Amino acid sequence: MRITVQLPDDLAQRPNPGRDALESLAIEGYCSGALSDYQASQILGLSRFEFEGFLKERQILDHAYDVEDLEQDRETLRQLRAKGLLRA
Repeated sequence: MRITVQLPDDLAQRPNPGRDALESLAIEGYCSGALSDYQASQILGLSRFEFEGFLKERQILDHAYDVEDLEQDRETLRQLRAKGLLRA
C-alpha cells in the first residue's frame, strides 16, 4: 500500500523527509502499542535485531526487556518443566 503525506515546506527540506516520517510513524506506533515490534520493523525494512538497535540508537527503551520480563520468562520455564514439556 502506498500512502501520500503532505509535509510543511520546512520539514520537506530535510535530507530524507520521507524516511524521517516513516521512522516517526514506526516509533510512535510501536511505543503506543498500536504496532508490534515485528510490524514496526517491517515498516522500516529492518530485521527484528536491527529494529532493536534502531530503538537503542534513539534512546527508546520503554519496551526494552526488563527484570519483570525475565521473571515472567522464568515462571514460564518453571511451568513447562513442571508439566514435563521441558528438561532442566
